[in-house]
Amino acid sequence: MSVLSLRLPRRSANAAIGGGIVLTLVVLAVLGPQIAPYDPLALDLLSRMKGLSASHWLGTDEFGRDILSRLIYGARTSVWISFATVAFAMVFGLFFGVLAGFLRGWTDRIIMTFNDALLAFPGLLLALGIMAIAGASRDAIVVALGLAYTPAVVRVARASVMSIREREYIEASRVMGNSELITMLRHVLPNCIAPMTVLATTMFGWVILSESALSFLGLGVPPPAPTWGNMLATGRPFITQAPHLIILPGLCISVTLLGINMLGDAIRDWFDPKMQG
Repeated sequence: MSVLSLRLPRRSANAAIGGGIVLTLVVLAVLGPQIAPYDPLALDLLSRMKGLSASHWLGTDEFGRDILSRLIYGARTSVWISFATVAFAMVFGLFFGVLAGFLRGWTDRIIMTFNDALLAFPGLLLALGIMAIAGASRDAIVVALGLAYTPAVVRVARASVMSIREREYIEASRVMGNSELITMLRHVLPNCIAPMTVLATTMFGWVILSESALSFLGLGVPPPAPTWGNMLATGRPFITQAPHLIILPGLCISVTLLGINMLGDAIRDWFDPKMQG
């Protein structure tokens, strides 16, 4: 009881802080055009490299563009790419993971052989290779990162299904005459939601970090469209003259990852059977 009482406040704090950061990020992404004080692409060369001021709360960049507006639109881009990538990886990963774990046999061997081949490449390296071939665009990033992270989803889904398929209610479904497809959809897939939810939350942070890395390397969303990664890249030559150009997008990435990790910890604890009762 004492351990539980100590862990519950931590879970509540993680959920409150992490959820607040993620909610703020989503609000900025959805209401970005209404919240941003300036057009993020508007040039004002007379105001270039200005620091914090009443007209530009977070200063301006090397072209006089408002940094606050660009950070807000960068959040919009990051959230869209992350949601689309996680959805891509979850749909395909769950499909192949459930098939491999439930049907076993040759189906499992074939799927896992291809999956292990993809896992042999580091996710970011695989995404870099795909981006180098497909070119830099928002849709190409989603496909590249989705393919890079799908193997991890397949692994987790397969492991979950393999533990679920041996339970009594699965055998009862077969005895009742339900087909393998009905059994998978009604009894197996719903019981995979908990681990998949935790993985999706964690993966959201991975994608934001990977997208920022790709943009920093020049393989993300092409400029002048703002993303946190390309803001870091374009601000790097001016690190001594205007350090806020890299500090601010770096802080956005760090705080976002902190919030997502805290929310992921809270969700993991929520689904942990040891936390129940």
